Amino acid sequence: MAAAHQDDIRLAHVLADSVDQLTMSRFKAEDLTRERKDDHTIVTDADRAAEELVRAQLSRARSRDQVIGEEFGSHGESHRKWIIDPIDGTANFARGLPVWATLIALEEDGEVVAGVVSAPALNRRWWATVGTGAFTGPRLSSAQRIHVSSTSRLEQAMLSYGSLEGWARAGRLREFVNLLQRVERTRGFGDFWSYMLLAEGGIDVALEPSLTLHDMAALVPIVHEAGGRFTDLEGVDGPYGTSAIASNGPLHSAILEALHPSH
Repeated sequence: MAAAHQDDIRLAHVLADSVDQLTMSRFKAEDLTRERKDDHTIVTDADRAAEELVRAQLSRARSRDQVIGEEFGSHGESHRKWIIDPIDGTANFARGLPVWATLIALEEDGEVVAGVVSAPALNRRWWATVGTGAFTGPRLSSAQRIHVSSTSRLEQAMLSYGSLEGWARAGRLREFVNLLQRVERTRGFGDFWSYMLLAEGGIDVALEPSLTLHDMAALVPIVHEAGGRFTDLEGVDGPYGTSAIASNGPLHSAILEALHPSH
């Protein structure tokens, strides 16, 4: 791995450490503010404060890099872009449920080269840089390498998804329900959690019909480096579509075919 990426992943961990302290201090706070954004999703004061914190630290440590965040949009212009979701799973955060995380990704020359997913309420963190493997652990110096499963048949697969409503809005509900009936087991873990369980080999498929770049960017290198595949619903690799199918690899073609039975 290039020395620059070693430095970048260390910085991403430093950013995550700072954000974890902030978000945990607001988790279950009685005075937490909650609002509905124009897209009807929830935002809290913790989301905004967390993104502001990351932006402030990046302005000092990587002043030439572009920053793209969920809450405050894009700032700067560079071939290096930090893509931030300050709290993925805000609805859980606002309800006092522990399944939420900060997502930090670095894109360089059009490729996401590093990703960190930090879930402090679960006491879990995952990360990867291109070409070095995917890891989980409390810190860089105490890490365990992770790998996707080897399941090769849909009938033996465990699949995680976000909600049925999204598949109805996408016009794919019938195909999706048919797919659910073909696999061995289904669970709705949702958000980042599905994809990290996939990278660890705990489940075999994770998919959602409607996502944005900041939802997906940090997940992609972790899934890839764990041996999996990450595409949109049309089979295009990477986080640049508006949907996600992540799998252990052997199951990917069957998943795409199930969701496009006429192809």
